[in-house]
Amino acid sequence: MKLLGMGVPELLIILAVILLIFGPKNLPKLGASLGKTVRNLREGLGSDKAEEAMELAVEDVEDEDEPEPVRAAPKKTVKVAKKAEQTA
Repeated sequence: MKLLGMGVPELLIILAVILLIFGPKNLPKLGASLGKTVRNLREGLGSDKAEEAMELAVEDVEDEDEPEPVRAAPKKTVKVAKKAEQTA
């Protein structure tokens, strides 16, 4: 069984050296931080693909949209109603 070009004996030696360097108390913390790092890297790579897809979708929508005609602002009738109430 080969993993990254290394066999089982090489992997065991590396794990033993890591155990000697960090100690048994810090190995769970090290494993958790390594797992979080790998997860963040995967999410980061996946978000790049999602951003590219969103940019392409936005460009397609912008190309298809025609500008809407400018509508005149609605007239305010509040002042007229107040004047009618005051005169009555």
